[in-house]
Amino acid sequence: MDALDIDLVLVPVDGSEESTTAVEYAAAVAEKYDASVHAVYVLGENVVRAIETGAVAESEVAEETGAFNETAQELAEAKGVPLSTSTARGFSTKTKLLHPGSVVLDTAEEVEADFIVVPREPVSGDPGEVLEKAAEYVLLYASQPVLSV
Repeated sequence: MDALDIDLVLVPVDGSEESTTAVEYAAAVAEKYDASVHAVYVLGENVVRAIETGAVAESEVAEETGAFNETAQELAEAKGVPLSTSTARGFSTKTKLLHPGSVVLDTAEEVEADFIVVPREPVSGDPGEVLEKAAEYVLLYASQPVLSV
């Protein structure tokens, strides 16, 4: 008998290669425990600011996140596990305490995740890589078991 009772695996993503790998791991964990996966696409500071200033249309961001979610769906289907998705802003010009790591943990509570697979990305300075700082935060503060990949 497995020591863990897992019904839902949460995987935060940002469209990077590392988050694709994290989805693969999340699907493998879900397959082992006959669970499902929820992928939350976390929007970074540059994207949120661009939406707020009108420099980029929300529909463009929705297309980009949708395209990544299709890839995640294919990876989950390959393992035979159901996948649900959502999108969250990992930054706010109005709320100081909003951080990609806190967004991941808040989402984990909202969807009642039993396990989190978080991409541990190299700190490259690429503005598209939102989750590079979130991994450490999630590892420190999550109440669920966490796999960092």
